[in-house]
Amino acid sequence: MNGQKELYALFDELNIDFQYIEHPPVPTVEEAMKYWKGMDAVKCKNLFFRNHKGNRHYLVLLEHKQLLKIKDLEQILKQGKISFASEKRLAKYLGLTPGSVTPFGLINDSENHVHVFIDENLKDCGNISFHPNINTASIVVTFEDFIKFMDWSGNSYEFIKLY
Repeated sequence: MNGQKELYALFDELNIDFQYIEHPPVPTVEEAMKYWKGMDAVKCKNLFFRNHKGNRHYLVLLEHKQLLKIKDLEQILKQGKISFASEKRLAKYLGLTPGSVTPFGLINDSENHVHVFIDENLKDCGNISFHPNINTASIVVTFEDFIKFMDWSGNSYEFIKLY
């Protein structure tokens, strides 16, 4: 299976069942849509940001179809000016590369530095899908198991209304 071996071991430890779908590299949602046909899950867009000072980092999770402007997001998050974090910051805090952003990268955030904002519309999704820390596969888990993972991670998270 493609993806971080430690993640699969953690799923086993936490009794998280998952569906595994392998596909060619998909660095964007548009590319991934080609391989999502028949997948019974809400597919997510995962955006990694930093604040203006560069001392806070945020992961924002929303349904892949949602469009969101950074200025609107700044008002919703109330964290001041934000911008996309660099490739270097993505690697440092989540152990990920561009095109593979996923909340499962929190397994690599040993200092629980990254705060996660989850669109509250995702609460009712049943099943949810993310990459397993590489963009050559997708994983489907129940939303309940996803929250089990989030609680295990120790990272702070909150639900917000993104429209």
